[in-house]
Amino acid sequence: MTRKNGKSIVISDTSIKKSNEISMTKLNKGLTLNQMQLLSYAIFSTQKNEATVFHKADFEKQFNIDEYRTNHAKIDSEKLLELKVSTVDLANDCFEFLNVFTRMTYRKGTFVFEWNTSFLPHILDLKERYIINDLTVTANFKSSFSWVLYEHLKALYGYWHKQFTKAELMSLFNVEEVKSYQINTSLFKSKVLDFAISEINQYTELEVHYTEMKKGRAIIGFDLHWSTGKFETAASEKLITEIRSIVEAVSIDASKLIMISDDQARMEAVRVFNLIMTKAKELTESSTQDQAQNIYDYIKIRMNELNKILIDTQTEIDEKSIFYNWLDERE
Repeated sequence: MTRKNGKSIVISDTSIKKSNEISMTKLNKGLTLNQMQLLSYAIFSTQKNEATVFHKADFEKQFNIDEYRTNHAKIDSEKLLELKVSTVDLANDCFEFLNVFTRMTYRKGTFVFEWNTSFLPHILDLKERYIINDLTVTANFKSSFSWVLYEHLKALYGYWHKQFTKAELMSLFNVEEVKSYQINTSLFKSKVLDFAISEINQYTELEVHYTEMKKGRAIIGFDLHWSTGKFETAASEKLITEIRSIVEAVSIDASKLIMISDDQARMEAVRVFNLIMTKAKELTESSTQDQAQNIYDYIKIRMNELNKILIDTQTEIDEKSIFYNWLDERE
């Protein structure tokens, strides 16, 4: 049974789905962080637009990459073109290899990837046994080790701990040939395992820790434990735009409030105006859809109150006033 924690992560519309099968394979093995990002953005483009055509600038923006040169694109694309999903069971005399991509093209800042059609069921029309990764969350990772462990643990849905030998973890992270890690477990922990867990705990919904498995004084493995928090949907661009339109309209037409001749009505209008502006300040880049909707509903009520005051006091209003007509236009 999955264990829960109190973490809440706001996700945007940049989430991708991957079948558990490819998340549990060695699909990411040997990939650099940029290559993992490029693969994930290709999946995102396909799931969002049903085509793997995207601009380098959009890729850079998504993952906060300062400069992604053409030679970087060439190296990473060549590596992704070599990707394959493999199933090997020599004990039962069978194996299968499946290439992920059939072609990759890059021309003047535009990527075009063509998937192997046999691979598409792993990323399209997924109904069950899949993981969800939000690219805004994984964009925070500074190490490929973090990405690999994060996906691996998420694919173990329903579990809350698993024992790994040191050799199994080194293989998972593709560092089994690094001699310094082979002979120095403390170095492997600090440079690989602990670093990955630290980033996962800092940026994701998972909370991970481990206990060491020992034989005598030697560390032979790690018993990993994890719990999961919840995702909340980020405020949509449409809703954010609506709220900002209200604030802009109120700000532009605020001068009309001083035209109210009745002192009490004018003071009430100014009070409501201040309530609107104060509430609008609650909208931030990390606001959830529910939080933004609450702000929108509150401001809409206050806008109705302002309009009623202006009508009741017969304040002269320009028919083109955004402030006065804003609600009517959106009903």
